[in-house]
Amino acid sequence: MKLGILGSGKIVQEVLPVLNEVENIEPVAIAARNEEKLKRLSEEFAIEKYYVGIEELLADEQIDTVYVALPNNLHFDAMDKAIDAGKNIICEKPFTSNAYEAEIIIQKAKENNVLIVEAISHRFIPNAIEAKKIVNDLGDIKIVSFNYSQYSSRYDKFKEGIIEPVFSLESSGGALIDLNLYNVAFSVDTFGLPKDVKYFANIEKNIDTSGIVILDYEDFKVSCIGSKDSAAPMVNTIQGTKGTIEIPDALNSFEEFNLEEVGDDGQYSFQFNEKGRSRLYYEFVAVEEILRTRDEQRVNELLDKTYNYIEVLTKARFDANIYYPADKIR
Repeated sequence: MKLGILGSGKIVQEVLPVLNEVENIEPVAIAARNEEKLKRLSEEFAIEKYYVGIEELLADEQIDTVYVALPNNLHFDAMDKAIDAGKNIICEKPFTSNAYEAEIIIQKAKENNVLIVEAISHRFIPNAIEAKKIVNDLGDIKIVSFNYSQYSSRYDKFKEGIIEPVFSLESSGGALIDLNLYNVAFSVDTFGLPKDVKYFANIEKNIDTSGIVILDYEDFKVSCIGSKDSAAPMVNTIQGTKGTIEIPDALNSFEEFNLEEVGDDGQYSFQFNEKGRSRLYYEFVAVEEILRTRDEQRVNELLDKTYNYIEVLTKARFDANIYYPADKIR
């Protein structure tokens, strides 16, 4: 894979060291607006070329795949142009700003024989995969509670009126789409689409800085908490009539999980991840193989999940009367 990287933010700086551990991925170019940062990253990670602007990168014939890691509101246009350029795509979460955009991009990619996979780590982390299997042993599910609360380093600036993309309505930001997405996505992966979606959001300057999504599965309920304005221990539980799974970590990392069975005083701990591996390693290994072998069945399965995530997130956001500029019909 000859990879072009769109973006130079925190996630790109986390991804670049991981790519050195993955076979068959060669980052050959990176594009963003900040030339000074591009120069530093290209030198640090031995990336051959950098471009100030995505059009030049997409025109590079050496590149066969692009990794989209731009601000949320730019994902749609970047993928749209990448499809026109015939590049396969790895898109950072969230896939798009809303379900309407996702539907358009997925359909256009299929029509143009372009493969797209969303980069969202829990899908590929061994612990997460195994935990979903054990859910079937918990009996009837009754209550599920997921909490990803992390005080944002940008929140103080936000309160002072300095609005960065993660807190920007125009950039399709907010706590739901940034952190709570992982909780919602894991729920949808594990239990399917809910019967109803409600979002109780704490809103400042028209954006959700924290909130609780309630997913109604009729026979059980899921509470998804996401916060960027306060912090809490990241303890997640799936409670059933025969046992409870506890995940003492954010679902996008999933470093371990425990099982407590009803009537058993013991707790069983599980660890399937390789010690010392980045949470991102597994997704890039999997995605590289999917794209290299052109596994269209797997791509379509993952795209179905991607659409389900963004559909639920869009419903939740609309329920809280939070609307992005991107929500206007194109």
